[in-house]
Amino acid sequence: MEAKTIFALIVFIITYGLMFSLQRLRPIVSAAAAVLFVFVGSIGLFPGFHYTWRDALREIDWNVIMMIVGTMGTVFLFIESKMPNLLSDLIVEHTHSVKWMVVCMSLFAGIISAFVDNVATVLMVAPVALAICKKLNISPVPSIICISISSNLQGAATLVGDTTSILLGKAANLDFMDFFFVEGRPGMFWVTEAGALAATMIIYWMFREDNARIDIHDRTKVEDKIPAILLLATVVSLILASFIPYKSNAAPGQFYKPDITNGLICMFFFLVAMAHQAEQDRHLDKVMQAMKEIDYHTVTLLAGLFVVIGGIEQAGVIDLVGSTLARLSGSGSRISVFIVYTVIVWMSVLLSAFIDNIPYTATMLPVVAVITERLSAAGGLQIHPNLLYFGLLVGATLGGNLTPIGASANITGLGILYHRGYEVKAPEFMRYSIPFTLSAVLVGYALIWILWM
Repeated sequence: MEAKTIFALIVFIITYGLMFSLQRLRPIVSAAAAVLFVFVGSIGLFPGFHYTWRDALREIDWNVIMMIVGTMGTVFLFIESKMPNLLSDLIVEHTHSVKWMVVCMSLFAGIISAFVDNVATVLMVAPVALAICKKLNISPVPSIICISISSNLQGAATLVGDTTSILLGKAANLDFMDFFFVEGRPGMFWVTEAGALAATMIIYWMFREDNARIDIHDRTKVEDKIPAILLLATVVSLILASFIPYKSNAAPGQFYKPDITNGLICMFFFLVAMAHQAEQDRHLDKVMQAMKEIDYHTVTLLAGLFVVIGGIEQAGVIDLVGSTLARLSGSGSRISVFIVYTVIVWMSVLLSAFIDNIPYTATMLPVVAVITERLSAAGGLQIHPNLLYFGLLVGATLGGNLTPIGASANITGLGILYHRGYEVKAPEFMRYSIPFTLSAVLVGYALIWILWM
């Protein structure tokens, strides 16, 4: 192993270790590691390793960054309009017991999360569940846990549902509609929904004896529907833009869209939402608050991580990991490919239970590309990239549900409970999360293999 590869691997391992142990400082750790890679690559410390700040800027996926910023800003104004509360109220009116309230609120959170950031979804739905539980004089802990893990599950259903989906879409060159059907086969949407159906049955079984009646008549009043319209317009525009190919997929002479198209769409509607809010309020207080509510923590973390991943790729780490995992393939037979697929899915589940799935997915996507190429070359058996890409997404997205720290949605939900005097220990959380996660992963794991192999 070359010196540059050893250096990059050591820095990467230390970076991950620090991000796991110092969660509040993860953006700083990510940025510091990025600066270190650029510094070492610029001074030519290791032969064959050249990595300047210009290279680093090119490694940052600005389309992903703008999508996150724009969507989070619009979602904040959407939440402030109280439209999510009204939608939740309408659902609750048609439930008759705590059991069905938890099931319906979990499903509702999942539906929203398929199009809106997971953390934002929890922030939308959790207050309604808290109000219902307070009126019924029951603990809100089980309800909030189920809402959180449901939000995290459905983030894999569409291109805009979660940062991991955005990252996958870029790496696998998938547009919005490809998450529904791609090359004539069902996409991640249907795989996710099948897993969600199995997980919902688990929730129903766990709450089967909670039959206390619910009787709530007051509906939330929504005076401003513009943020909801703009959020819907964002999703519709992303769908329409998905029919226009990128330059890499366009035929000769065909019109193609810029790489940052989706980011520009999200930012445009966010700016329109802010302009509307400023005009309506006659001041900039809520606009400034919307800017503050953007998750700069995640943005900084991702930007630094893009640079770090570019650095380890330049140093040969990605190729080394891909080659190592590909050795499991043996001759490249169907059985050996199944072993590699299984390792990727369940390794992702295990690691994502403790490591944030955003940096993990961003790291593994180029590795999966290398593995697919090497597997196909090993024995002549052509492996469709979506087999391992979708397996990675299922494992990385759902694995975060196993533990309280595995996903941002879980951390947000438990934070809401903590501020209201409910401290949830890991065993209590995992009593709900483990059967939920395993049922969803098993269904997705089997279905992807059947569809794509």
